[in-house]
Amino acid sequence: MPIINVSVTGKPDVALSATIAKEVTEITATHLRKDPTITAVAINYIDAQHWFAGGKSLAERGSNTFWLDIKVVDGTNTKLELEAYLQAIFAAFGRLLGGVHEESYAFVHEVPAAAYGYGGKTQEFRFISGRLKAA
Repeated sequence: MPIINVSVTGKPDVALSATIAKEVTEITATHLRKDPTITAVAINYIDAQHWFAGGKSLAERGSNTFWLDIKVVDGTNTKLELEAYLQAIFAAFGRLLGGVHEESYAFVHEVPAAAYGYGGKTQEFRFISGRLKAA
């Protein structure tokens, strides 16, 4: 159920987008226990001339970078799971993009279950409905 927004340096590449989506979905399922069948990934490309770190463009530095932004329900993952996730994401983008600048980022937003959902239903509603069905 997470929505994952990814920005990477480079020109739009359908094959790379498919690979990024697959890897990010698998890492998210493995480390954060999120259902891959309802994980959404949106990918944007930014020319390295327009991405700056430390006042210099990534084109000048000869580096690539990424920014991953994921929303998950608050309290569904431990600090150790989040740490392992961030390490796996950074390693994956290092393989996928090559020459990844240290100032590449991943941000996990933990949001309240009542403020987050899909299909017009909050995650809190889904949780409560599931508990009632189980009773």
